[in-house]
Amino acid sequence: MFQKSYETVFILTPVLSEVQMKDTVDKFVNLLKEEGADVINVENWGLKKLAYPIQKKSTGFYVLVEFKSEPSLIKKLEVEFRRDEKVMRFLTTLLDKHAIVYAERRRKGEFNKKAEAKEEQA
Repeated sequence: MFQKSYETVFILTPVLSEVQMKDTVDKFVNLLKEEGADVINVENWGLKKLAYPIQKKSTGFYVLVEFKSEPSLIKKLEVEFRRDEKVMRFLTTLLDKHAIVYAERRRKGEFNKKAEAKEEQA
């Protein structure tokens, strides 16, 4: 079948411990793998301040997952996001060819300005 590239960002509630947060992320990554998706990258962005309160919380754990899958899998994934009370928000986007190239460059660290500044000082 034909697989497309997707990127999902989801925000987990800040009341979770580090272990609970990792278990929740693993649950969604394993769901993708069980359904035949190719998980390319998982990034934990950590605890961040929200732009506006969600469920009376001002922070949340941000997680990015890049994967390739059948389009039919997205609906199953989003149903699981809605069922899990630990997930406050989620967004899944289809990546076009330019976004795929950008994501590859970002994973390699080409846009990491802090690392570049340190290299220039050394």
